[in-house]
Amino acid sequence: MHSAELFKVLGVDTRVKIIELLKTQGPLGAMEIAKQLGVTPAAVSQHLRLLRQSGLVRSERKGYWIPYSINEEALKKCGQQLAQVCTCGCKGAIAGQEPVRANADLESLQKYQRELQRELALVEARIKDLEPK
Repeated sequence: MHSAELFKVLGVDTRVKIIELLKTQGPLGAMEIAKQLGVTPAAVSQHLRLLRQSGLVRSERKGYWIPYSINEEALKKCGQQLAQVCTCGCKGAIAGQEPVRANADLESLQKYQRELQRELALVEARIKDLEPK
């Protein structure tokens, strides 16, 4: 899929929220996603269809339940494509490429710091959820 088409898929807030849910909570069914986002299951199914077609989301039928999950490799490639055009000063550090530019301005670096803190909070929450009780 071309970058423009991929980012068009991600240009819808609900689809980004679906990806965030799947990243933080792991595999979920369409009904659970709909409930958490407060939208209809039919709307979620349409968004999931486009996310699957773009390769960002996978599904595997388990009886009557179809859990959806993130395609980590596709999401990483998406981040790399974004890093190529990013102007925030991160130089792709979020996508796991290069460290932050030394000459980035203070505002860009502070924004990047906030993004990293949010990402770290999500990772810590996911680890806590997965740790044995």
